[in-house]
Amino acid sequence: MNTQPSNTHKRVLVTGGAGFIGSNFIRYALNAHPDWQIVNFDKLTYAGNLANLQDVEDHPRYRFVRGDIGDETLVDYLFQTERFDVVINFAAESHVDRSILDATPFIQTNIQGVQVLLQCAQRLWMEGRDLKPEFKAARFIQISTDEVFGTIDEGYFTEESPIQPNSPYAASKASGDLLCRAFHETYRFPIIVTRACNNYGPYQFPEKLIPLMIYRAQNNESLPVYGDGSNVREWIHVEDHCRGILAVLEKGKPGEAYNIGSGAEKQNIEIVELILNSLNKPKSLIKFVKDRLGHDLRYALDFSKLQQLGFKPSDGFGNGLKSTINWYLQNESWVREVTSGDYQRYYQLVYSRHD
Repeated sequence: MNTQPSNTHKRVLVTGGAGFIGSNFIRYALNAHPDWQIVNFDKLTYAGNLANLQDVEDHPRYRFVRGDIGDETLVDYLFQTERFDVVINFAAESHVDRSILDATPFIQTNIQGVQVLLQCAQRLWMEGRDLKPEFKAARFIQISTDEVFGTIDEGYFTEESPIQPNSPYAASKASGDLLCRAFHETYRFPIIVTRACNNYGPYQFPEKLIPLMIYRAQNNESLPVYGDGSNVREWIHVEDHCRGILAVLEKGKPGEAYNIGSGAEKQNIEIVELILNSLNKPKSLIKFVKDRLGHDLRYALDFSKLQQLGFKPSDGFGNGLKSTINWYLQNESWVREVTSGDYQRYYQLVYSRHD
């Protein structure tokens, strides 16, 4: 199997491309690869928003197709007609709290949907255990998460750390990862798994910590913080994550997993206080609430394997957070649109018992 860097990728399927990370990746990749033709395949659930891509919707090398990665008939048709040689799978149900309320959509998308994508790509790309000549450089990038590892008190998760998920969301992502590994071991399928730490940046749906706190602080609403706020997360700007994915695609080895980290560890309460300070809002807005079920204490990644491919995260979490806060303040119409429906129903369901 060819494991050398390739510049021949031209027909790219990005699933979940209307979501937070996927939309940022499409924008970044169109600039980084002027020969790529990108198809964005997205179901447009509550977190998928075509407004995230208004600036590229008329781009000659981009088009959108609405659909579910679990719809094998449609997915197979796209593979056979478009003849993709790269798949980057961002499509996922991705919020822990929602998975605690109902795990069913997570099983359907994060496991069964991955299975459909793998099978359709396999049918197009492979003869037995060999890649067809046209697809010798084909790659399937499975976008996963550090949450599959569970929690770690000290030290760092490496790619060899045991997978020990502690939430239905994390368990569904871990299952998708293991399906990918099985396809590589069984068929020599050209899969690479990436596991990133917490992302932040523009276009993130405001159920996640940073945009939620920005939105509520700006509106002088209470800021719900689980437990005592001491849970630690490692944070990476979404553009750095995009650069890491491209490094793995171009230089990574099929069958391998790569952690994508930054080294920027922060307690949740630190993040909230930084946002309040930036917005000149009082700490009295903070409201500590009953801790999330199965709440992992700390995530931290060893990403030296990715650094060997030439990746280096940007300096300065503080600057990245400031630019993110400014983006949300400057894009109030986008925020109003995405918080008008499902966000309000979800917030009441999860947090109203604490108010």
